[in-house]
Amino acid sequence: MKINWGTGIVIAFVLFLSFILFFVFRVVTDHKYDNEFVVTEYYKKELLAQQDLDKEQNAYDLNHKVAIKTVAEGIIIDFPSDFDYTNIKGIVSLYRPSNQKLDFEIPISLSSPHLLIPKSNLVGGRWGINIDWNYQGKKYLNKEEVYFKQ
Repeated sequence: MKINWGTGIVIAFVLFLSFILFFVFRVVTDHKYDNEFVVTEYYKKELLAQQDLDKEQNAYDLNHKVAIKTVAEGIIIDFPSDFDYTNIKGIVSLYRPSNQKLDFEIPISLSSPHLLIPKSNLVGGRWGINIDWNYQGKKYLNKEEVYFKQ
């Protein structure tokens, strides 16, 4: 049997598509590969986008801004020194874009103007940090990405 160019191209195309579809099917069905959203309830969160933008603008307008530093003990969040740290309340959310199972939240309850997130709670890699806090009725939101080395 003789195969011409047209038949050869069609056979090669079908084999290539079969190869690609095999791996797509394998990734979708295998539980070893985690196919999840970074944020749950994405659409509900999107409805609150304007409120978040207003909070971010409030944080941007501060004279002394929130600072996030990685140190050997973990991650330190420094709140503005001109605020009374006992009146700062809120939540610090840490999330891993690569693994939602590592996400966690810490309520802000300060005994100094610094909040330490211990390295025992962290694994090495990229972390997204959202600091949603309020001071004397005004709401603020700081978002930052940090690469933490173990």
